[in-house]
Amino acid sequence: MLITDKKVGTEVDNSILNPGDTLGIIGSSTNGVGLVIAARNAGISVGVYGDNENTETMELADFRVVGALNDQQQLQNFAERCDVVTYESETIDASVINFLAAHTRVPQGADALEIMQDRSLERAFFSQLNLNVAPSATIVSLDDVYQAIGSIGYPSILKPIQKGLGQNRQLVIKTQSDIVKAADLLDWGTYLLESLIPYEKELSVFVAKSATSTEYFPIVENRYRDHELMATIVPAQIDAAVNDEMLRITKEISDNLVYTGVFEVAFFLTKSGNLYVKRIVPAMHAAGYVFDRATNVSMAEQHLRAIAGLPLMAVKQLMPVVAVYFTPAQESGIRTQWQIKTNWFFNFYHRTLLQADKAPMAGHVLVEAPTVKEALDQIDDTNIWNFNAPVADAAPTETER
Repeated sequence: MLITDKKVGTEVDNSILNPGDTLGIIGSSTNGVGLVIAARNAGISVGVYGDNENTETMELADFRVVGALNDQQQLQNFAERCDVVTYESETIDASVINFLAAHTRVPQGADALEIMQDRSLERAFFSQLNLNVAPSATIVSLDDVYQAIGSIGYPSILKPIQKGLGQNRQLVIKTQSDIVKAADLLDWGTYLLESLIPYEKELSVFVAKSATSTEYFPIVENRYRDHELMATIVPAQIDAAVNDEMLRITKEISDNLVYTGVFEVAFFLTKSGNLYVKRIVPAMHAAGYVFDRATNVSMAEQHLRAIAGLPLMAVKQLMPVVAVYFTPAQESGIRTQWQIKTNWFFNFYHRTLLQADKAPMAGHVLVEAPTVKEALDQIDDTNIWNFNAPVADAAPTETER
């Protein structure tokens, strides 16, 4: 749709987010920081909505609205001040996005969130596309667990149908004697029993999707410990056949997903070479920070282009990069590396004590090197991270809300 700009007498496409317009960001995780910077570099004003004004995303914004996610009056006031609104993590409830979309443009939409926040809808989406996923069964009673475990097998994990309820609502079942522990959990509602895949690597494809085109970032390998992201490696060390199959599956998902912006498709790769779709994150994700140095366009910049209605940039890999994420306990060692490393790029998160309690990561480092092995060797030599330390049970490694 074209309108006339009376000040200059030219026609302007009001489906495009232009310099001088206002982008609204709902949520205030570290994903929002890069998005605020990308928008302001483009001459776009930024407003942020969240329940805590003491976040870095809030501090960087041109204006901020502090309110609960169920405060419809505040949400409406915020939406009406913005030309476009985006959510910067998958933790925002889909109902909030639907409400905002009634008052302003939300290019991402809520469809993908609605599917991926409900494990039954997510499974139905995967089944519709005939994707290879971990075997699972819907559970409403303890008898269901006993009946399903024969086909699901040990070890398995019991998870609420609705995502975001936290790891204390989950149960890893290693033997039959563990099943009785599920009795109290099932009082909360419907669950999903899912087989735990003995995988060798976790891999991800990041996709930028606009109304007219799609761009793929290089495939990355993610390493988690105790359900927290520890490292992201690009390019992933996989053979060409696995690379091609991941891209084929991701394209099929993208073609069937109603969504605009950056999203992640995560996979398990087994020792025998089988690929399983782990999940889809319909938002930016911390593993994508590696592209700040690894490619010619960052995750935040590409997301902004997609939701602003601009042409997407063709993604080009620049060099191997390993991103490592650090906790406050590791900061002393990180500051030593700050003084001596010329190929390390440091990002310290500006967090309040309350945020530090909720999210253990204090920042991340991007390590550039001629090869992935050289980057990993440099990281290992510091003894700050121990990639060879034993990890927790192979439960799904996303941090549950």
